[in-house]
Order: sequence, then structure tokens, then C-alpha cells
Amino acid sequence: MNYEETVKYIEEVPKFTKKTTLEHTRKILEELGNPDQGLKIIHVAGTNGKGSVCAYLNSMLTEGGYKVGLFTSPHLIRTNERFMIGGVPVDDDTFCAAFERVMEASKRTMERGESHPTYFEILLLMGLVIFSQEKVDYVVLETGLGGRLDATNVITDPLACIIVSISRDHTEYLGETIPEIAAEKAGIIKAGVPVVYDGRNQAAAQVIGAKAEELHSPAYVLEESMVELLSNTREGIRFLFNYPGQEPVEMKIPYVAEYQMMNASLAYFTMKKLYSHHGISDEALMRGIMQTKWACRMETVMEGVIIDGAHNEDGVAQFIKTAVHFRKDNAITILFSAVSDKHYKDMIREIVEGIRPDHVVTTQIQGYREVPAEELAELFRQQGAEQVEAVTQIGPAFDRACQLKGEGMLFCVGSLYLAGELKSWIQQHKGDATC
Repeated sequence: MNYEETVKYIEEVPKFTKKTTLEHTRKILEELGNPDQGLKIIHVAGTNGKGSVCAYLNSMLTEGGYKVGLFTSPHLIRTNERFMIGGVPVDDDTFCAAFERVMEASKRTMERGESHPTYFEILLLMGLVIFSQEKVDYVVLETGLGGRLDATNVITDPLACIIVSISRDHTEYLGETIPEIAAEKAGIIKAGVPVVYDGRNQAAAQVIGAKAEELHSPAYVLEESMVELLSNTREGIRFLFNYPGQEPVEMKIPYVAEYQMMNASLAYFTMKKLYSHHGISDEALMRGIMQTKWACRMETVMEGVIIDGAHNEDGVAQFIKTAVHFRKDNAITILFSAVSDKHYKDMIREIVEGIRPDHVVTTQIQGYREVPAEELAELFRQQGAEQVEAVTQIGPAFDRACQLKGEGMLFCVGSLYLAGELKSWIQQHKGDATC
């Protein structure tokens, strides 16, 4: 099978498989020869920010001279973005070869009565095969939806666990309350393994702390008082990280969203705790943080143009906070789209109430979860937005938003699918994409 055929097969898996257990994943891992064993893994869970934390870790380890495997989800444009080595997606041949190995092992387990692996199981197993085969020095592993029952939780001996911000998302799987969701995320904590976690939500922090204590795991909680904003400009943020008992550290990050201060601090603090493993100097860690690239998470893609994949309650709140900061000195244009299974009406209300954008352009994401651009535009108008236009196609919608932006700022928000489509369009029009 070539790359396109392989991706088509993987994407069709949800149609003919069922939810499986960690034991199921372990059986396929054993059939593959346990490629996870011997890998030095940092395991990251949470609701918002886990991808960013993974990106910071990856960048610091790479700056330290290590070969790093990065497993994240979802992908934005191509499926092999989920497996990065040295900051580059694996090539199509490597992707296909790993798929063949995973499916051969899976067929042997199915012959013994096991189920077909799920979409996420296949991708995780492919990642572990690739990272083992490529002999990476470290693996930065992001969970999928949860933690306790997440397929990545087959990992039994990580170097450290990180749990980022907890908020309400995927409640149909993880529970309705913050403590319930936190308990699922805290399921990645392993006995005796250090855990570094975001303590800003006290209800979540109590659950995580209790789980760490139960497992006798060294626990380090980072609180809001430990980060102090020094400056926030279009070029990025300078802030002070001050963990009790340690010298304060000034950090620079290439992002404009204040929540990235906590994400960078979680990653940096974890690296400090793992110094005996990697031996990377503080200067190299700082360079790694400043050089971090994480696509479509408050990413500045052109002068004054920011793409953000915010699509849940907390993510939208943080996006609004960032846009309001720049609203003082800049006219704000919003390019917005969403998929039908997200709370897009609430998102629109919060954006209009919180930002009062000067211009809004709505567009639509093709597929079975499509919401028409004109429907989204009408919702903005109903909430009081005055300058609203609907442009069906994403490329022309971006062009129109750029025209309206002028010398101000453009925020493209509402869905990771929109973010991915925009990144793809910008890449294809590098020569004439200006904003």
C-alpha cells in the first residue's frame, strides 16, 4: 500500500472497529516485540496546552543535541505530522512500513480472537515502532483524549509525567466535573515517577496531588503566582518564572498568549528535574524555549496574523484574553469557522462580547460536520457584530480578512480544522500570500 492508500485505510478504521482496552494494546505491543521498552519517554496529559508543552520539551531536548521523537495529535494537514523526529514529520516510506508492521502484528492477535485495533491504537503503535527503529534518544508522548484509559497509558516507566491545564472537554468520555476529568488525566501517573502539574485549578490540583501521594510519586505543582508577565508584544512574551527555593528565571517565548507562560514553565521545570538524565545547560534550555514552533496554537504566521485552533471553553477564553490585550492598540479582524459538534454559538457570543471585533469574516469547513458560512455570519450579527461577511471558500475568506485587517491584527479561530486548512493554503500560496 502507498501513503494515500494507507491513510485511507486508517481513516476508515472507526467504521469497523470498537473501543478496546489497554490490555488489547499491550498484546499487540508484545507481538511487535515491545518497541516501547528502552525508550526514554516524557508523558504529557491535560486538556489545553499539552501539545504546546510537548513542543517546548521537543525543542529543548533538540537544542541539547538529542534525537527526539515527538508523538502528538491531531494532525493539521498530513497524518505523518503525528510522528516527528528532529522536528520533521517522518517520510511516507517510513510511515507505510510502520503501518505494515503494526497490521501484521494485529492480524496475528486477531487470529487469536482479539479485536481490530482502533484508529488511535494504530497510530500510537506506529509511533512506537518508528521511534524504536530510528533509535531516538527521547520520546515526548502526548495522550489522546484522556489518560487513565488512553492507549498511550500502556507506557509503564516514563521518565516523568506532566499534567497541564484541566477544563471541561470531551465530557461524554471523561466526566462532567473538573474532579472527574482530572481523575482521568491523573491516570497517567506511575508509582515513584515524578509528576509536574498545573495547579491553577484547585479542584483539579487536589485530585492530581492525591493520586501522586497515593502512588508515592514526587509531585511538583506550578501555581499562577510563580509566573510574572514582564512584556507582551507582537514578537512574543517575556516573563519571570519563580519556583520557591530556586533562583528566578527570565524566559522569552515566541508567542503572544499569556497562557503559554505556564506551558513553558511546566516544560522547563520538568527538564530541570530531569537534568541528571540529559545534562543540558540552562542557556541551551532557554534557546530551545525561544525557538519552539507549534503550529496553529496562537501561532503568528505573518505580520499581525495569528492562527489559533481554540475550540473548547477554556481555549476560547484564553484566545479572547489575548485578543483583548492587543485590542487596545489595534483594530481586530476575526476569521471564524467551526464544526457542528462544537459549541460554536457560545463561542461566537463570547467572542463578540469579549472582543467587539471591528470586522468578522466567516467561512466553512467542508465535510459532514460543516456549518454554512452564512449561518455563522448571522449568529455574529445577532450577537451585535456590525461588520460581518460570509465567504464560503477558506482561501478567498482569508484573502478578504487580510484586506479588512489593514494595519491591525487578524485572528483566525474556531477550529483546528480551519487552522489546518489555512496552513495548507498559505503554504501553497507562499509567493502571493500577503496580509
